[in-house]
Amino acid sequence: MRGIDLAKEWFETAGLPAIRAKCPDALPFLAAGLAGSGSECFGFDDEISRDHDFSIRFSLWLPEEQEPRFGFRLERLYAELRKSAPSPAASVSKESAWGQPGGGIGTVEAFFLRHLGIPGAPRHWEQWLRIPEYAFAEAVNGAVFLDEPGIFTSIRHTILTGMPRDVLLKKLAARAAIMAQSGQYNFSRCLKHGERGAAHLALAEFVRTAGSMIHLLNGAFPPYYKWLLKSLRALPLLGDMADPLEFLLVDDAPDNLRQDVVEDICRRIGSVLRDRGLSDSPETFLEAHAMELMKRIENREIRSLHIMEG
Repeated sequence: MRGIDLAKEWFETAGLPAIRAKCPDALPFLAAGLAGSGSECFGFDDEISRDHDFSIRFSLWLPEEQEPRFGFRLERLYAELRKSAPSPAASVSKESAWGQPGGGIGTVEAFFLRHLGIPGAPRHWEQWLRIPEYAFAEAVNGAVFLDEPGIFTSIRHTILTGMPRDVLLKKLAARAAIMAQSGQYNFSRCLKHGERGAAHLALAEFVRTAGSMIHLLNGAFPPYYKWLLKSLRALPLLGDMADPLEFLLVDDAPDNLRQDVVEDICRRIGSVLRDRGLSDSPETFLEAHAMELMKRIENREIRSLHIMEG
């Protein structure tokens, strides 16, 4: 059973009844769920990942103005719940030096401040452009089990759907340019120089950037790099590119075959860009598509940024 399912079960069988019995006046202001850092928040946890910083947990989020009124009472209630919290069988989880156990009581604003550096959804194009995509992924992952005021859910919805079109175009342009440079150009150039290590670094950059590109085309955010391929496999559009991308990194294949795979991935992405009216270029070289994307940006400040910025 996944950690997120365990969390929901514990909340519904123990957490919510306890809140209704001991702190019912807080319910109209509460959101509850599991989201943020950790593989269980993405639904990627397994027995191996539970060896550190894992516990069955859920979070309760209050609007900041309600925290003085209910925070202490809810903290005491959650502490009592933890004394009888279930423990998954065969799971001995150690605390790592950088681990963040999560769970417990917090404010809506503090959750987003922790993950995005701002207390809610971005309000300016620069925030949309500069905040790391893995941070956005942590802000909208997991599940919300309860949200009486709807504030927490509304912010997450804005993050998922509210990126300005010009910012999306700039991000796609940057990814197309980097993919062209790293995979279609520098990989073979490094090989010709006899720099095999640099060639593999170019492929790694290509894979990371392609993963970001495909997530953005799906209206999603790529998670932290170690979950990138796993996340790709769940995407409806171009999710089948996860296996070819993994092949570039792990299979002992001839270099010319790797280059063919790179070109096929770029061809597929170029086709999607044309289908969506984001590029008119017939070329497979993604730099041409990057230029097409840049031409469609209306905001002059964004359009003036370096093509690889974003």
